[in-house]
Amino acid sequence: MIKIQIAVLLTLFSGLAASAQSVQQYKTDSVFNLVKKYFNAKQPDSIYAFAGEKFREALTPDAFRYVCTSQLFPLGQIKNSSLIAFVNNKDARYKLTFDSMALQLWMNLDDKGKIGLFLFQPYKEEAGNKPKPVATTNLMRNQTDKKVDSAVRPYIQKTNTVGLSIGILRNGAITTYNYGETKWGNNQLPGANTLFEIGSITKTFTATLLAYYANEGKVKLDDPITRYLPDSVSVNPELKGITLQMLSNHSSGLPRLPDNLDNHDLDPLNPYKDYEKQHLFTYLKTCKLAGKPGEKYAYSNLGVGLLGTILEQVSGKTFEQMVEELICKPLGMNSTAQHLTLALKQRFVAVYNENGKETPAWDFGILAPCGSLRSTVTDLLIYAKANMTAANTRLSKAFELTHKVTFDKDIKLGLGWHIINIGGAEYYFHNGGTYGCSSFLVFNPEGKLAVVVLSNSGASIDAVGGEIVKSLQ
Repeated sequence: MIKIQIAVLLTLFSGLAASAQSVQQYKTDSVFNLVKKYFNAKQPDSIYAFAGEKFREALTPDAFRYVCTSQLFPLGQIKNSSLIAFVNNKDARYKLTFDSMALQLWMNLDDKGKIGLFLFQPYKEEAGNKPKPVATTNLMRNQTDKKVDSAVRPYIQKTNTVGLSIGILRNGAITTYNYGETKWGNNQLPGANTLFEIGSITKTFTATLLAYYANEGKVKLDDPITRYLPDSVSVNPELKGITLQMLSNHSSGLPRLPDNLDNHDLDPLNPYKDYEKQHLFTYLKTCKLAGKPGEKYAYSNLGVGLLGTILEQVSGKTFEQMVEELICKPLGMNSTAQHLTLALKQRFVAVYNENGKETPAWDFGILAPCGSLRSTVTDLLIYAKANMTAANTRLSKAFELTHKVTFDKDIKLGLGWHIINIGGAEYYFHNGGTYGCSSFLVFNPEGKLAVVVLSNSGASIDAVGGEIVKSLQ
């Protein structure tokens, strides 16, 4: 993916461009036309002149010039362009046609009329709808059932989605809903005990392990990571200011992924499979940070993978063993694991990419702590309830520590958890996405509400989860 994102978190809801052009849309289109002109003239500095404060904080002129010359300008001239959508009278989405491919550009303007968001993505035609209503266990008996169905139908009726499992914990009562199929064409509804890849929700488990060992005195949150790295790695001066906490709250300055991830890979559909410790340490020996440690939020799979690697060294156990012994076994989460037994495999879905094509489930090497776990709605509701309920146990105290704010600059985080606002209330949140599954988990202890949504499609379910939460408040 070619990506320049000048925003911390961006939640986009589908919508159509207004039939009558608004003043804001006119302003955005006017800037876009100039950007297009300077793009085709290969003048990055002229484009950068339109950059707003957030844009400039995220990318220096040199960095923007490098991205343009190395990634964007090689695509050639923008032959044609068209506005696809103008969402919330702010976010414009344009289709850009080049000689050999099409991209979409998300762009918006800040309060001063400067570019705030500048995000290139592959262009995808909108998926059509299935000819018949997808099967469901939702009996539509009450208003809650109807609200959930209303949130789910726009997603599950698309031709590129297959199955969906939803769990709601509200005032101590659990309700589950299931839609679609566990495998395309098998007419078998998923259930609350069907396993899905949960992707980056795994990071909250890694954060819990960090909190557990910190409470035990085996590590300190402000320990420098160099204390736990080989001398040949720790000599890299770029790593000196990074702490364990920064790896968990995405403020380390490390990039999202190591730049040698692709170099080792034998299977592009299973990108983490063969990436092992030697690859990670080779990268860290010479890596350069994108920013000063502790200063900015920059989501990093690499950082959490490294954190888990350090905790493996501290504990003498594998990531999967730590998760099993310290979290899953005490809570009775019997269907959460990295590697599935034969019995668990019988309940694991077939997985499909965001275009609806079946794709392999992911395997993980050393970066397993960033996204390797598989789980069920039942287990994740147990996990959410344990996070919401104070108890005098070492695990509960670890959960409590993960909820304490460790970063609060434009975005608020604990350890692993993003703390977000939905409908005026604060929730602890994480989502996940592999090539073949999407996941969503939020909980609000004061409101006694938790929502889990799992899909065996790479198409994001964030909008579904958000709508369900808002409908239940």
